Amino acid sequence: MSEPVLQAVNLTRAYGTVRAVDGVSFTLPGGGSLGIVGESGSGKTTTARIVVGLEQADSGEVVVGGRNRSTPRRGRAHRLARAREVQMVFQDPYLSLDPRTSVASALRETLRLHFPDRDPARRVRELLGQVGLATRAADARPGQLSGGQRQRVAIARALAVEPAVLVLDEAVAALDVSVQAQILNLLADIREQSGIGYLFITHDLGVVRCVTDDVIVMRHGRVVEAGATADVLTAPRHPYTRLLLDSLPHPGWDPERIAAARRAL
Repeated sequence: MSEPVLQAVNLTRAYGTVRAVDGVSFTLPGGGSLGIVGESGSGKTTTARIVVGLEQADSGEVVVGGRNRSTPRRGRAHRLARAREVQMVFQDPYLSLDPRTSVASALRETLRLHFPDRDPARRVRELLGQVGLATRAADARPGQLSGGQRQRVAIARALAVEPAVLVLDEAVAALDVSVQAQILNLLADIREQSGIGYLFITHDLGVVRCVTDDVIVMRHGRVVEAGATADVLTAPRHPYTRLLLDSLPHPGWDPERIAAARRAL
């Protein structure tokens, strides 16, 4: 087993009386892929935002590459160093890309910010190739691209800083099923080639089954089940995990029964 590249230790985050994250712990080994699954309001996205540094936990630790990153520090150098460790890809790339800026310009801007002494031209070509975009896409603006192409650009921009961990927050949820499969295959190839670690935030158990080694299941801010993905999805121990699996459409599927079971938990 590889050394941990990311560890969350007893993370908590409250908004007033609501505990959005309540004692969450997990470990991501180097080159591993961990899924965090749960319904809306389970706390999975808040957990991801804490890991990336977009929010601060009330207590607990985030350890990246053996370094405690829980305490925010001021200064441009620290912020850039943190960004080079962990990058995030969001559900809607159109909101995270400047509509006025071409693909190549967006990548060059990121590269110059983090690696000012390098010539970005060659690296831009490499990144476009890595995410399966033709070089002609370099001059396109986000509005001229399809949803899948925009997500490829968002992934390329995240990879540009050479992070150890890529956090993907519902990164394929807004895409058509066929495009989802293409992006998931792309991510699998990138992980195999680069050894980057993935943290997948999703409600989709199909995504978890395809691309993660391990999974944690969250409900009401807490981890209710954790383990190898194949084990958890094949023989779930917690009633909530079984409910999530039963919620997937299948022969004899009864959404009213599922809703009643959810209310009873």
